[in-house]
Amino acid sequence: MHPSTHRTTTTRPPGRLVVLALSVLLVLGLAVPAVALPTAGEDLPADDGDGQPLDESHGMESIGAEEAALAPEYPTTDDPRVGLPGGPGNTAGEASLNMQRLASMPLAPGASTNSDLAFFERDGRRYAVSGNYNGFNLYDVTDPAAPVHTTSVICPGSQNDVSVHGDLLFMSVESTGGKIDCTSGGATPANRFRGIRIWDISDLTTPVQLPGVQTCRGSHTHTIVTKPGVEDTLWIYVSMTSSVRAATELEGCSNASSLVDPNTSNFSITVIEVPLAAPETAAIVNRNARIMSTCGDNSCEADHANGSLNGLAFPNPQPNYPEGSGREPGGQNASQTSACHDITAYPAIGLAAGACQGDGLLLDITDPPNPRRIANVRDFNFAYWHSATFNNDGTKVIFTDEWGGGSGARCRATDPLSWGANAIFDIVQTPDGPTMEWRSYFKLPMVQTAQENCVAHNGSLVPVPGRDIMVQAWYQGGTTVFDFTDSANPVEIAYFDRGPVNPASIVTGGFWSSYWWNGTIVGNEIARGVDTFALTPSPALTQLELDAARQVVTSTTNVQHQQPIVWPTTYLTVRAWHAAADRAGVLAANTSANVKKFVDRAEAATSPASRNNAAAQLRAVSNQVSGDSSQEVGLRNALLALADVVAR
Repeated sequence: MHPSTHRTTTTRPPGRLVVLALSVLLVLGLAVPAVALPTAGEDLPADDGDGQPLDESHGMESIGAEEAALAPEYPTTDDPRVGLPGGPGNTAGEASLNMQRLASMPLAPGASTNSDLAFFERDGRRYAVSGNYNGFNLYDVTDPAAPVHTTSVICPGSQNDVSVHGDLLFMSVESTGGKIDCTSGGATPANRFRGIRIWDISDLTTPVQLPGVQTCRGSHTHTIVTKPGVEDTLWIYVSMTSSVRAATELEGCSNASSLVDPNTSNFSITVIEVPLAAPETAAIVNRNARIMSTCGDNSCEADHANGSLNGLAFPNPQPNYPEGSGREPGGQNASQTSACHDITAYPAIGLAAGACQGDGLLLDITDPPNPRRIANVRDFNFAYWHSATFNNDGTKVIFTDEWGGGSGARCRATDPLSWGANAIFDIVQTPDGPTMEWRSYFKLPMVQTAQENCVAHNGSLVPVPGRDIMVQAWYQGGTTVFDFTDSANPVEIAYFDRGPVNPASIVTGGFWSSYWWNGTIVGNEIARGVDTFALTPSPALTQLELDAARQVVTSTTNVQHQQPIVWPTTYLTVRAWHAAADRAGVLAANTSANVKKFVDRAEAATSPASRNNAAAQLRAVSNQVSGDSSQEVGLRNALLALADVVAR
């Protein structure tokens, strides 16, 4: 839904017709490789190690899924994003709502297939790290309207997803063509690199590769994990979806059946420990963390002959949901849960969310080397659980489904709105521990063409007090911003989209990752380069709320290592919490009026006596905000914190 008061801009040739023919066709859209294709010539295993046949795209971003039947309901064709003319770079048509493109940097020389992003500050400058299948690039985004490409590192490996901690940069390498010395061609068991590369980036102009850590299945993605109070060590959870190396190439690797070999490299993740004072000594501390076992950790490994390691098996295709359930149709063909695609850690709450092929997992990470599964959920509409995002207070988690592997057109009029979407779950505390309860799906609310790969992908939170808002990449579906404060009723509030890279046929392109960082949205566009955006005010997201969000500044952001959002104690913060409470309708009219009156009065107070009086009034009005909704709790705490500052 797009209220008429919102500002929409569209660029298209005069008289351009909306593409409606796609609504009567089922187009396969599989003419090109998936985004995460292994290097050409890579030997893929014949089965998963337990005799289960693999989909031909095993090791890619996802598996392919059978074509959907006609969707039970259709997304709208009445949208400025529908029918945009295509073309490379910025020659394509564009449409935007409450979102302004500030700048575009073309694909860097030597780069191929932009992948994930990380961010850091250094010497007063702000940098985005853009991973790509041939290495990584650094961009100075201090002025987001004029980003500058500063450094290129050529090091083929794919996916080359990146993260940063201090002077260290970590990079995932999965392809069998990756080499220790970063050169191309001629990879052999002796010179091959598959695992986590480690770079010293203390000199941003000349990053230096440290030894790194080789793993049995490489690294499709990885997650930095820290432990509150521990400053000298970090851990890396390695998610691996590709083939298992021979033990003759790397000792300890095994592709044997889990019924025979308790050391099989399947049905696990790998944990690496990095001593920060000596990162060159980083090493594996848990080669096979058994978060997919029947017990959720390594404690039942000895019972492997009874199937303990493959603890999350399920029927395929999955069952249908009953009509009227709100979740129909179901019936997806899902990937067996033998690996994780992506894990998001939230150390401050001691939890991680694992998007693990056929399941969404909730993990206890209070002992980082030994993660333990404490809950899992399955969704019959999900083909491949891809990534996860917590809300700030850890009461919700969003999982994404990468139906079609990132290469397929999955936002056509014939595609169900519950396939290739986000699923929003509330995290509910029970006497037996936390569980996850489904609340809703969110998918782009408009159609895209059969020439555009489109499915849910990587995103992050937008730090607006009192609201749960996420910005998210959808490949050639563009970038969208949606509000999931009411987890049962998510609403899109902003977007940016281009027409297809190639209007004649589907090619791999679009936004791999779109993340908010320090007031700016940065998008890593697979085929076009790097874009920066600013959200613009609207009734759905006011200037006050945007200004409050822009107060949140972090020196480093790796989206899969989620940090608590902490707002400074300011009048702006209090007013934003107040606005959120009013928006949610949780304040009585007289209470809301009193909050405004006493906050305004406190800001106007100048003398010590008047400030002390104003602080007392803030504390008093905080007592009127007596409910237990997240908005009321946040507002009450913000008022009390402001009172302490005013009284000083």
